[in-house]
Amino acid sequence: MTKLLHKPLRAFVIYALIILSISIPVYVFIIDYIWINELDENNWITLQQTKEKFQSHEFTPHEIQQLNSLWGIVQPGISIEENNKSIPFQDSVYEVTRTNLLNVEDHKDRFRGLKSQVIINGDPYILTIETNVEESDDTFLAIATTTAIFFNILILGFIILNRIISTKLWKPFDLTLKQLRLFELSKESKMNLPQSDILEFQELNKTLEKMVNNNLRAYQQQKKFTENASHELQTPIALLKSKLDLLFQQKDISSEISRILNDIEAPLSRLSRINKNLILLARVENQQFQLQQENDIKALFQTALILFEDYICEKELILNIKIEERILVNANHYLLETMVNNLISNAIRHTPIGGEIIISCSSNSIQIANTGNQRLNTDFMFERFSMSSDNKISSGLGLAIIKEIVVKNNWSLEYLYRDKFHIFLVSF
Repeated sequence: MTKLLHKPLRAFVIYALIILSISIPVYVFIIDYIWINELDENNWITLQQTKEKFQSHEFTPHEIQQLNSLWGIVQPGISIEENNKSIPFQDSVYEVTRTNLLNVEDHKDRFRGLKSQVIINGDPYILTIETNVEESDDTFLAIATTTAIFFNILILGFIILNRIISTKLWKPFDLTLKQLRLFELSKESKMNLPQSDILEFQELNKTLEKMVNNNLRAYQQQKKFTENASHELQTPIALLKSKLDLLFQQKDISSEISRILNDIEAPLSRLSRINKNLILLARVENQQFQLQQENDIKALFQTALILFEDYICEKELILNIKIEERILVNANHYLLETMVNNLISNAIRHTPIGGEIIISCSSNSIQIANTGNQRLNTDFMFERFSMSSDNKISSGLGLAIIKEIVVKNNWSLEYLYRDKFHIFLVSF
């Protein structure tokens, strides 16, 4: 992609190139026009001086012939010939291309000529004066070369000035952009945008500050509501579960009542998991897990696989484990354990019966891959209550918790779909 600062520079360069290219033939035309006028004026002055010389002296026809021969040797551009026509000759200006008699090379030049009638000893003669016009090709080449040099100087100046001016001009914008990149809503930190004497940047900063403050307030209210609601729901959910357990222990309940109680227990258990996960998310967002320690990744996975052993056997899943020895990760133990459990649980839930789960761990990453029929929708994959399947057991918060733990530890989380495998990659 092209930077904003380069777009006007490119337009300036193209515009300058077009104007300077057009100026070359214009310069040549103007110079040629001025030069032709100068030559005509010079020829006219020479003509007048020559006429005065002829009129002030008496020349015999033989002397005129000798003079004409001498001019042919010394100054081929001037010649005189007798006018044999009875009609008086009108002065004329012309242009001709012929061989330059003064040039030893067989090279044709352009000449500007003037013909006029002069009276010598009462007889009419035609006096011709021709002056060599400088080669226009040489003029064109000289102007084009000069223009090209100045064009390069102009472009170099554009680039240098653009960098100097843009560095100062866009500095407030760059600082604002840096603040936006560093801003994280979950950290609830306000942005300190720089002051600028440029009206547009000042308005941009005010709009951004207003937008960020509104989002912060909405986020804080939402987080507070979720936290309060989750804590308030804990007691009634626990009470309902205990009452449900008491009903299950009754010996004289009918099969119909037992079925109804089972139907109640399933959504109640899901509600309990959702509430528990919401409380966990709130605690993670509130930075309540500060204790860091070295954790053995292999030990965490071994414990988690024992926990999910029944589910793995029930779906007849194939496990392929590739974990390097002694991989230590510095993080909160409870959060890291929760992340590992959620990754495995998510893989088991979305792997078809008889499918395969591949667990790969190295010193800088954890990768869990499981077979799947089609790529998952990544638009809202890590959002809360976003479920990629119709699984009624899932709380829809597992991947959101994983994402929050990854963000808290400044790690990265990536989803890939390759060779019929869903892949979740956590990089430390």
